[in-house]
Amino acid sequence: MAPPLSLLDTWVQENNELVNKCKQKGEQDAVSRDCSQPPLKWFSFEFHKLLRKIQGIPPNADHTQLELAVVFNAGVCSAAQSQVSEAELFLAQATERVLQMTGGDAGASDPLVRWRTVLNSVGDTALHPSVLYLLCLQWAIWLATCQLKTIQEFQEMSALFDTLCGGIGDGSVSEARPKSSNIPLLVMDPRRLIELLQICTSIALGAERLNEGRSSEALSSLQAASALPAPRALVAYTHLLSGSCLTHMRRPQMALQCYRKALETDSRCVCALYQSMLIYRQLGNTQAEIQALRLLHSTLMLPSAIEPALGSTHLLSPSLLLRSQSLSSLLSVPSALTVLHSLALKCVLYGRVSEGVEHYLDLLAVVHSEDQQGLHTEDATLPKLPELYLEAGAALLMARRPADCLALCNEVNSTTLELLPEKVVLEEPEERREAETRDMEGENSLAMVLWTAAAYLLQGHCHSHLKDWKQAVTHYTRCINLLVKVRFKKRDFQPQIPGADMDVKRGKDLCVLERLKGLSLAGRGICFIQIDKLKEALRDLQLGLQTFPECVGAGLWCGEVLWRLRRRREAAACWEKTWSLTTQSLDKSLPVYLQEPQSGPLLDSTELRHRIQELGPT
Repeated sequence: MAPPLSLLDTWVQENNELVNKCKQKGEQDAVSRDCSQPPLKWFSFEFHKLLRKIQGIPPNADHTQLELAVVFNAGVCSAAQSQVSEAELFLAQATERVLQMTGGDAGASDPLVRWRTVLNSVGDTALHPSVLYLLCLQWAIWLATCQLKTIQEFQEMSALFDTLCGGIGDGSVSEARPKSSNIPLLVMDPRRLIELLQICTSIALGAERLNEGRSSEALSSLQAASALPAPRALVAYTHLLSGSCLTHMRRPQMALQCYRKALETDSRCVCALYQSMLIYRQLGNTQAEIQALRLLHSTLMLPSAIEPALGSTHLLSPSLLLRSQSLSSLLSVPSALTVLHSLALKCVLYGRVSEGVEHYLDLLAVVHSEDQQGLHTEDATLPKLPELYLEAGAALLMARRPADCLALCNEVNSTTLELLPEKVVLEEPEERREAETRDMEGENSLAMVLWTAAAYLLQGHCHSHLKDWKQAVTHYTRCINLLVKVRFKKRDFQPQIPGADMDVKRGKDLCVLERLKGLSLAGRGICFIQIDKLKEALRDLQLGLQTFPECVGAGLWCGEVLWRLRRRREAAACWEKTWSLTTQSLDKSLPVYLQEPQSGPLLDSTELRHRIQELGPT
């Protein structure tokens, strides 16, 4: 008959059974996501219950190693559930009992002084490794709670952990003792934990220094950290942050090399793709930017992209330890929909219109599908839905698909027409600050007016493209009639030139309104020319140029009307003035639906110049 187990042996056996079950759960969860195993909360409770049994008797040298092992296990389980205060309580109780047993001074309230006292009290005894394990857990808690200064101030830590890593790391309290069921096991290998803590600390400190503008200092420490043994995702982060440092140091090509290393190390490091795209944008390499956007969107759409990139089979995962705001801002990536919108817009603005159209249609299909399922939550980085429809409509018109553009504009109008106010009065900034609620309503009303007017403008362009001049005039007129509902309540206000004291939002809205008015007047004037109403055409074109002087189409066609009215010198002057304007085919700073139409009736500048030559000098 086997002799009865001692109290110590019973507790060791209970601890080891819990540890083995906990490790089995981790392995099974990693492979099959099996939910039949007990949850982590259950293990935390069981370790805590065992700890209360052990601490129910006075501190005992024979029991202390087991007690510290159970404290470690209970603390890790609590910290893994983000119950940091509970884990810290376990550590405080453990250090107090160690000091009671060794006769050390337990009066220190400063955590660094207390830990130094505990380490000195155990010296080179058998308890030394066990105390170091608890110090590892304390380090993890400091890191998880972003107490980086405390970690830096504890300078002894590095040397202590070098000693610890030198000969221990199998998950038991001591390798010096023979393998036995009486050795208390740990839920996490201390050596693996130390390796994780070292690289996570380097990453967190690097992000903090970068945020403080100490890019060079951060770069050297991150490059050193990239050689540490660690999961691939964390090594990729060291390369990623090194690239961010080089970007701040104005070395974009070297930054791109670091981002490439990050992707080679971990293909799921989408932040590296995003940062590469920003570098290409900064360098003006549009084709590379579009390619990076396409790859970023494809990566974000993969199922693996929604899983935590820092997932781990360890209880204390990297994502738990890397929580600083500085790091979060550096690792932020736009949503897949935002990236798709950027891709669509870039393609349209830089001449890849058919490709941009397909991206816009994909974007609208996803948004519409999410709305139908009740899943869509408004993305603050995306334009409002009517603006997306207008952008897509403008792209379709550029792609010579006016019927599809008309359909999207009808969608906008069906949403906004019933919400249009009788009139919109925009107050000056001082008055608006006194009535913020009223101002918000005014802004919403103005947005409805501008969206509806833009839809009418695009519809006018579409009918002009189809040479349906009567319908084009009707829609341009609707746009103009809608815009005149907006009034600016400001003394001596000059609509065409936003005042310096106007806020940015009002200035932008005003520019949009004036551009819509100028384009619609120009469009209607061009249509009048096609049906030989030259006087009406000249009136609208001149009004359009007053509102929007940079409108090339209005300038050229105004000259054409003057020429037909036999005012040829004035026509020549009008053409010369228009050609003198420095213009681009598309203004990248404006919404795509506010660009001058690329279709419809056009004039040949070569022919116009020939006319001027035939006219001769004045």
